[in-house]
Amino acid sequence: MEQQIYPPDLVQAQIAFLRAYRALAADPRAFTTVRRRQLLHLSARVLFHPYWAGTVGRARLEGLRRQAWALEQTPAA
Repeated sequence: MEQQIYPPDLVQAQIAFLRAYRALAADPRAFTTVRRRQLLHLSARVLFHPYWAGTVGRARLEGLRRQAWALEQTPAA
């Protein structure tokens, strides 16, 4: 399987989405409206990024999610 190379800002937006989603899931009653709006904004940044111009395959989106997940799990040096 070939590794996709995604723009850094797209990967960072996906990581921010993962963090915001986890924060909402951890305490769904705290700042619900703010966190849901943040999720909507980040979702739009990811899905409407210029990188996806043309067709967006589900596999490419999944590849982005996996890469963001792996980067977030890697301890900072």
